[in-house]
Amino acid sequence: MANRPTVIGVIGGSGLYALDGLEQVEERTLETPFGAPSDALTIGVLHGTPIVFLPRHDRGHTRSPTTINYRANIWALRSLGVTDIVSVSAVGSMREDYPPGHVVLPDQFIDRTVSRPRSFFGDGCVAHVGFSQPISKRTQAAVQAALEALEIPHAVGGAYVCIEGPQFSTRAESELFRTWPDVAVIGMTNLPEARLAREAEMGYATVAMVTDYDCWHDGHDAVTVDQVVAVLRANVDKARRVVDAVCGAPPTGPCESDNALQNAIMTRWDRIPQQTRARLALFLDRYDPARGGSSDGENA
Repeated sequence: MANRPTVIGVIGGSGLYALDGLEQVEERTLETPFGAPSDALTIGVLHGTPIVFLPRHDRGHTRSPTTINYRANIWALRSLGVTDIVSVSAVGSMREDYPPGHVVLPDQFIDRTVSRPRSFFGDGCVAHVGFSQPISKRTQAAVQAALEALEIPHAVGGAYVCIEGPQFSTRAESELFRTWPDVAVIGMTNLPEARLAREAEMGYATVAMVTDYDCWHDGHDAVTVDQVVAVLRANVDKARRVVDAVCGAPPTGPCESDNALQNAIMTRWDRIPQQTRARLALFLDRYDPARGGSSDGENA
């Protein structure tokens, strides 16, 4: 699907509930086969690039990390033609040299969630997508170029530990996570979001915006709510500038996600239940032999 027109999907995290400067703005309320997304989706154009924005927690921040309908969110973005997702996320730093206000572009995830549906597939249709490299190099390259152009301090690489929440980690958990190789940041929302984006064949990159050190840090208890909120607001401004720059120079070229389902569907087509087939049509139609598709996606 590398020949699809580029459409940027932006998932806004804590504090980022709207984008500025969009043209041809339309608000779309969708119902998906997996329920309702977090909020209405804002569709527009920025620097000539089509863009779709969705606040992950909704505009009033009523959805906790566990109660976000990740499947509906990703399905909705895919249905609107999104090719690349820029996931803006507030995180805690697990490294002394990544202070509040720093931006991290992780390239790996460690999944510590326990209560979230993590796949579109099931109910008679089995698929196993590759996820060893969960971040799209294409999408991340565009974000990194934007950060460099804006001269925003950032780091590239490392793992994002995703915990269930909504409580923060215990001190013992935080110190344990820091002993794991390459752990950079900790958050609560990027999984199963990234997994689902891969199944939906969209590039995905995380813009992890540090608001504070996690509780491992000796100065953690001295941090006030006002300080965290001030950093959060500054991060939101950075996020808007990054999105603006990405739309000015959008991702190009092939991506690991373009044909993620190509060899992943294990179930024989004539054994997929009709109800399941209908629910997954957005993803399966390009591969369905009955519709002129093929397992290599050549007829997409």
